[in-house]
Amino acid sequence: MKHPRITRALLVAAVLASGAFAPMAASAAPALPVSGATTVVHFDLAAGQMPENIVADRDGGVDVTFAGARQVARIDNHGKVRVLATLPAPTDPAAVTPLLGFPLTTGLVRDGRTFYVLYATGSAKETGVWTFTEGNPPRKLADLPADGLPNGLARDGRTGTLYVTDSAKGAVYAVTATGRVEVFSTDAALAPTGFFGVNGAKVRDGHLYVSNLDQGTLLRTPVSGRTAGVFTTVASGLAGIDDFAFTGHGDQVLAGLVTENKVVLAGGGRPVSTVLTAADGLSNPTSVLLRGGTAYVPSAAYTTQNDPNLLILRLGRGRH
Repeated sequence: MKHPRITRALLVAAVLASGAFAPMAASAAPALPVSGATTVVHFDLAAGQMPENIVADRDGGVDVTFAGARQVARIDNHGKVRVLATLPAPTDPAAVTPLLGFPLTTGLVRDGRTFYVLYATGSAKETGVWTFTEGNPPRKLADLPADGLPNGLARDGRTGTLYVTDSAKGAVYAVTATGRVEVFSTDAALAPTGFFGVNGAKVRDGHLYVSNLDQGTLLRTPVSGRTAGVFTTVASGLAGIDDFAFTGHGDQVLAGLVTENKVVLAGGGRPVSTVLTAADGLSNPTSVLLRGGTAYVPSAAYTTQNDPNLLILRLGRGRH
């Protein structure tokens, strides 16, 4: 599949309009030692292999969504890529995906051999949560608004509830295992201010954490109780934040700043610190996966239009 040229134009125009390239308040030195930053896989941009989200798989492998190819793919620990599922092409030729202009797969969750993936096309027929088990074709689990952009996906392992962020509408939806959809929150903290609003999502310790790309914030809310859906700020000064991963030290995360071409350490009561930049091989980093002492960072090359890839680096045991 040839990647649409309109994508780059839309993204560049929208990102510039949003002011997402404003300077980021950050300390000069990283707050944890890192070493061995290496690009281990280079993907095919012309084929739509723009890795958007990433989850751990067995045997040291990882799984990613290829946004422009409408695919979920496995990358083994030798760097070999195998497509696990391809979402159906849109049936409505007049449908236009909000904000980005092309059909894409975004958020990804794996639960054993079962996968959940978000798909946005601008058409009600396809836009929503899809699911599949390995070796079987994907099927639609839940409908989501066609005029929205479902983006981040997280699962509460205690209840099986899926939480979906909508970057266009500034909303979070809760989706049950049977596919019932409820609006979980439309808190003002989730809203876009020019381009993308609420973006990445993770569930941890009874809380839902999300990012807001335009507002440069990391937010959280309990997933049950009287204040569920009311978000408080965990960290700010994160212009262009996409998805993130927890380091295991409280609210501290490693986060990809997709428009800034950076990976930063944030939260946990410390100043924001830059860990990786374009000089390390980043090309619009979209998400982060931490497994043991290794961080995996996919770059989608949305605006750089150069070298979508998967980078890994080793994390030390410094004071976090």
